[in-house]
Amino acid sequence: MKTRLAATQTQSQTLNAQVLQSIRLLGLTGLELEQELAEALAQNPMLEREEDEPAAGAPEPAAQDRAAQEAAAFDELPEFPLHASAGRGFDPDEAEDRMARIAAPLSNDPALRVLEGLAMELKPQDLAIAAAWLERTADSGYLVGDREALDAEISAAFALRPGRAEAIRQRLLHGSPAGLAAIDLRECLMAQLHDLPAGEPGVALARDMIDRSLGLLAERDWPALSQRHDAPLEALRAAARLIQSLNPRPGEPLLAEEPVHVLPDVVAWKADGRWQVALNPQAAPRVRVASEYESALAEAGDHPSVQHLKALMNEARWLARGIAQRHDTLLKVARAVVARQQAFLERGEEAMLPLTLKDIAAEVGVHESTVSRITSGKYLQTPRGLFELKRFFGVKLEGSAIAGVAVKALVKKLIGAERPEAPLSDEVLVALLARRGVQVARRTVAKYREQLNLPPARQRGQAARAA
Repeated sequence: MKTRLAATQTQSQTLNAQVLQSIRLLGLTGLELEQELAEALAQNPMLEREEDEPAAGAPEPAAQDRAAQEAAAFDELPEFPLHASAGRGFDPDEAEDRMARIAAPLSNDPALRVLEGLAMELKPQDLAIAAAWLERTADSGYLVGDREALDAEISAAFALRPGRAEAIRQRLLHGSPAGLAAIDLRECLMAQLHDLPAGEPGVALARDMIDRSLGLLAERDWPALSQRHDAPLEALRAAARLIQSLNPRPGEPLLAEEPVHVLPDVVAWKADGRWQVALNPQAAPRVRVASEYESALAEAGDHPSVQHLKALMNEARWLARGIAQRHDTLLKVARAVVARQQAFLERGEEAMLPLTLKDIAAEVGVHESTVSRITSGKYLQTPRGLFELKRFFGVKLEGSAIAGVAVKALVKKLIGAERPEAPLSDEVLVALLARRGVQVARRTVAKYREQLNLPPARQRGQAARAA
């Protein structure tokens, strides 16, 4: 092989500490920003809080021109992991992510919460086996795949004797919540009835109905049920009510999020026929460089003894500019979103318009990644309620001029107004939506109906007749 020399030319972009810090500040929530500032104020004596915060409800003044110019430095950057520090002596080679210092909340992983509940009862290896079963369990709470195949797979992975893996699954099945890692609906419901006393009214009949007549029960075929179980209609209905009180999707309660108290970052209200938008002063803290230190260092000149203090002064300026820029960008984006979604704020979800990050980025004059960062975890308080800014974005459905959220709201409204004795089928819903100028496929209507936890027309009719 012959070797030779060749000259190549490449172009790369290096981000300095100020730009990294500005990008990072954009993505911080109000609470994270408050924690960041508290730490910076404790470490840097050149910083102080601005006490002359604007009054609540007053429009926020525009940020400094210098802060606006800083945006051009990173607007065109793609998304990438950020590791920047606003502490003393920033060194890119030893960059530290200060978010790592914020205490992590309790895990919201449902499998982990189940394992934590079993930690006092099971040995470490048994816990690992339980974790293996949960990894093969869907969010609904049912096993994904054939039980025997999964049993063989887990037994081989842990070198278990026959029956050991199944014993751990049974512990999950009859644990809390009952029915987890079930094979099918029958096993799930039977597990939930297992702990009820057999002598309790309706329990024995409910078990028998689940075991032998689950299909007839779903069809509400009371004559066939009465003949098969040799039981009066009233007893059958009582057992059916007991079965209906069970949870057919035992995994869903584990996914339910704990209520979170959110402080809005932006407030929108209507005055004199126009929508006004302002930052919430309580969620938009501001800092500035201490004027007395700035004056003293300006008089000190370039003496070596004050170089460290000047470095702190520069860090304080960078942080103050980054925060001002963050607030300015947040306000501009919120105003653009409110201007686009006025119909939603006035009439509700049915009037939600399609909106993308690209639309707002073009209007504000920033990159899409900037809009993505500034809207994540930021909340807007409106007369209609509190919404995350991400909530106002949605793609346009083909053949429709409104967003998918609006179509979903229309489906809910139509079903809510139907006559119980004549429920609307998905095909009828498609036709009714078409009359409103919304052209969607039947499978789209079915998807939104399922997301709303609304059964098909046949089941709704059966429930109405049974009631």
